[in-house]
Amino acid sequence: MKIESKGIVNGKIADRFGSKGTQFTEGGMPSYSLPLDITDPPEGTVSFAIVFEDHDAIPVCGFTWIHWTVSDLKRTSLDENESATAKDIIQGVNSFCSCASDLTAEEASAYGGPDPPDKEHEYTLTVFALDKELGLKNGFFLNDMIKRMDGHVLAHAKIKGRYSPR
Repeated sequence: MKIESKGIVNGKIADRFGSKGTQFTEGGMPSYSLPLDITDPPEGTVSFAIVFEDHDAIPVCGFTWIHWTVSDLKRTSLDENESATAKDIIQGVNSFCSCASDLTAEEASAYGGPDPPDKEHEYTLTVFALDKELGLKNGFFLNDMIKRMDGHVLAHAKIKGRYSPR
C-alpha cells in the first residue's frame, strides 16, 4: 500500500494546510485539510483509518500533538478541505481540544492543521488498511480507535512533511 498527498511537496507541507493558510475555525484552528491518495491497498481491505500527528510537539507541550484522525474511510482518496466538506467520513478529536487550547470536542473533531509554536516540526500522516469498519462516531478519541484496530490492520503506510512557524 502507498499513500501520497499533493499537499506535501519535496517533504514540505504547503502553507495553505496550516497556520500560514487562510481557513480557520472560529477558535483559530487551521482547518483546510490535506488531500490524500491511497494506492495498492491489500486484498480484503474494508476501510481505512488516518492519523496525522506531530511528535516534535513533545518538548513543547509534553505529548504528541494529534492533528487529525479519521475512521471508517471507504474510499481511496480525499480532496483538499474534505475534513470540512465530506459527509461520509468519521472524524475524531484532535489535540486542539486539550489543556493547551480552549476548543470544544465538537470544534476539534476535524482536521487541525500544523501550527508549530517554536521551530519547524515534522508531521507524520499514517493510513491503516483495515479488514473491518471500526464503528466509531464523530468525536471519538485516538485511543478508542487504536483499541478497535488491534488485530485488524492489514497494512499501513506513512508520509512525512515539515512545516515552519508563521
